[in-house]
Amino acid sequence: MKHILMSGALALLSQLMTPVQAQAQVQQAPAGAPGRQNVAALRGVVEQFLQTQTAGLPGEVTVKVGAIDPRTALAACPSPEAFLQPGARAWGKTTVGVRCTAPSNWTLFVQAQVNVKADYVAAALPLAQGQAIEQGQLVLVKGDIAAMPNGIITDMAQAIGRTPTVSLAAGTPLRLDGLRSKPVVQQGQAVRLTSTGNGFSVSGEGKAIGSAGEGQVVQVRTASGSVISGMAKAGGMVEVAF
Repeated sequence: MKHILMSGALALLSQLMTPVQAQAQVQQAPAGAPGRQNVAALRGVVEQFLQTQTAGLPGEVTVKVGAIDPRTALAACPSPEAFLQPGARAWGKTTVGVRCTAPSNWTLFVQAQVNVKADYVAAALPLAQGQAIEQGQLVLVKGDIAAMPNGIITDMAQAIGRTPTVSLAAGTPLRLDGLRSKPVVQQGQAVRLTSTGNGFSVSGEGKAIGSAGEGQVVQVRTASGSVISGMAKAGGMVEVAF
């Protein structure tokens, strides 16, 4: 009788464990199992996406894609698509999304690290605010520009002739948003206003209220006393859009 009861208990226990064991087998199914997405292959999708996104950057690009938990269970997707969330950069420490829209709908986020080793422009000596930069005041430094803020200058020509908005210490990396373009229109200068459109072209004279670099907006007072805004151009020209 004791043997019969023991056998019955074991049978009952086996029946209770069967669903749990089956679930565990599904969760731990091989990455390439039929009907299941090979999650290891998604790392290749992310890497290729980041290589494409950083193709135009200067220097040597290195992409390292983080691991994906092999137990992740996703339905097979013939064309998984990688994407970046709004405002995210494709370099530095970043997160790339991978999604499937058909035949199933799922989204997975993967961590990645993108390093860009390149030359960037730095101040070779202290630079004074408002003083035009000369080539001899600059030096090229090699480093990971992906770890730096946006707008790092990698070509000296982008900095020469511009003026720093604040004084900079020697060794400071130069950024485009920290420099002003050389003015093509000076405050108080007599300028020529031009405007063109569909079937018309007009011009006039005025006096610049402020200074502006090429492509920057400047206000101009006309002979009649009106104040209008336009885009500064080389040669004392201001282009007005109507």
